[in-house]
Amino acid sequence: MSMGELLGIEPLELKFPFELKKQISCSLQLSNKTDNYVAFKVKTTNPKKYCVRPNAGIVLPRSTCDVIVTMQAQKEAPLDMQCKDKFLLQSVIANDGVTAKDINAEMFSKEAGHVVEECKLRVLYVSPPQPPSPVLEGSEEGSSPRGSVSDNGNVNGTDLPTGTRTFVEHLEPQDKPSEAGALISKLTDEKNNAIQQNNKLRQELELLRRQGNKNHSGVSFMFVIFVGLLGILLGYLMKKT
Repeated sequence: MSMGELLGIEPLELKFPFELKKQISCSLQLSNKTDNYVAFKVKTTNPKKYCVRPNAGIVLPRSTCDVIVTMQAQKEAPLDMQCKDKFLLQSVIANDGVTAKDINAEMFSKEAGHVVEECKLRVLYVSPPQPPSPVLEGSEEGSSPRGSVSDNGNVNGTDLPTGTRTFVEHLEPQDKPSEAGALISKLTDEKNNAIQQNNKLRQELELLRRQGNKNHSGVSFMFVIFVGLLGILLGYLMKKT
């Protein structure tokens, strides 16, 4: 924190966790150490690169004010991650009851006889925070090795003791013949059912064929009787004539 008589400034260095193509912000806290109204204004050597909110304002007596400094997204990283940009924070005692709208350049003019405190702030680029490294299960001292289960439900035997690993390696080949036998049995049952259905259909077709032959022979016999009766009737009529 600065040791100025009017404002305490925390921190004195603007530290930005630098990342390409990303806006980065950091904050300043201004503390009014007096019983007077204190006006402040923030300047920078590179105004196009930074946005300061608020860049000017009033800090009430014995109170604090936060200032947010935002660095625009950068397309290139600076050489050796060094930054030459600087900020200047000016502060001056103001009249009681003034607001941020009343602040003007004349208030910070030393030529006008105003006592202006100035504090220069450096800009530093720091590495962005790294995510915590995951702690591997079983890395603790004295922990027993355990097998892991993969997505398909198989046990990974590389983490198992030798005896257990041997059992797992021989378990899968034994399961395959049993699965093949079950499949063969199922196919055999389906084949037998198909043969039975085929035989049943053949029997029904044979029965229908026999019934058709009977109906056909009955019709022929009646036709013969009818023709015979017709012949007798015609012969009788011819004898009468």
